[in-house]
Amino acid sequence: MGALDKGLQTDKMKNQSSGLAAWVSAARLRTLPLALASILLGSFLAAFYGAFSWLVLLLASLTTIFLQVLSNLANDYGDSIHGADSAEREGPERSVQAGQITPKAMRNAMILFAILSFVSGVTLLFLALEFRLQELIFFLVLGILAIVAAITYTSGKRPYGYAGLGDISVFLFFGLVGVLGTFYLHTNEIAPVLVLPAISCGLFATAVLNLNNIRDIKSDKAAGKLSIPVRIGRRAAVKYHWALLAGGILASAVFVLLDYRSPWQWLFLLSVPLLIRNGKAVKRKETAMALDPYLKQMALATLAYVLTFGAGHLINLVIR
Repeated sequence: MGALDKGLQTDKMKNQSSGLAAWVSAARLRTLPLALASILLGSFLAAFYGAFSWLVLLLASLTTIFLQVLSNLANDYGDSIHGADSAEREGPERSVQAGQITPKAMRNAMILFAILSFVSGVTLLFLALEFRLQELIFFLVLGILAIVAAITYTSGKRPYGYAGLGDISVFLFFGLVGVLGTFYLHTNEIAPVLVLPAISCGLFATAVLNLNNIRDIKSDKAAGKLSIPVRIGRRAAVKYHWALLAGGILASAVFVLLDYRSPWQWLFLLSVPLLIRNGKAVKRKETAMALDPYLKQMALATLAYVLTFGAGHLINLVIR
């Protein structure tokens, strides 16, 4: 009996371990650096312009992490339900499609992270905006839209990701909304010139999605998911990818020229070789498995851009 009990206990531990691994895989932790990029960039800019709150940074980061995990879970669920994550898919295995997590359990997890995102976001807004009603309502609506966008990208009756609108959503929420919104929560003000670095962050985030869609072009086409690469073809999608990278670099360069204070502001150019490497890989590597590592590389390149951009501007504050 002792040996039997020990064997059963070992099997139970293995099942628990595999179950946890499935949830970690579904959460796609490698996407978190990209999700945090806009929060960090908005915070760097706030510090550069003389206003910064560690509590705002912490809560904004926490809210963004919850939203990103929610989006990843919803994507796993939605693509499995709609057939994009079929057995013919060449990319990494998804948890619902593989039977590691049931659709019901995934829906419950989505509800949990939607609640966590909302609670964290509301806490952030009351901390940063206090009781200024109009601003609270505006940011609350943005927060709700972010939650809805995270869920309905591939889930629901009419997922907008299947209509090829994911790029617009990523550009808005990972770029303009993320950077400018974070800056405002730190400073309670905004400046038109800040749109430029926000555009950079949004374009680089969109490049990550575009790479993902190029990788999955065959399975997406079979499932009726009309992403931009499916619509325009791989060759044009590669050119589009280069345009996203070049546009991001150009927008930041224009920002530095418009608000130039020291050569340190050009430090972000150190991230350009990483972006070029990604563009070359997208052009040359055609199989899904060969392209997959460059999703992480592009996310880290975006983070490197943000860190070098922020460091260059903060060094400028120290030395002046």
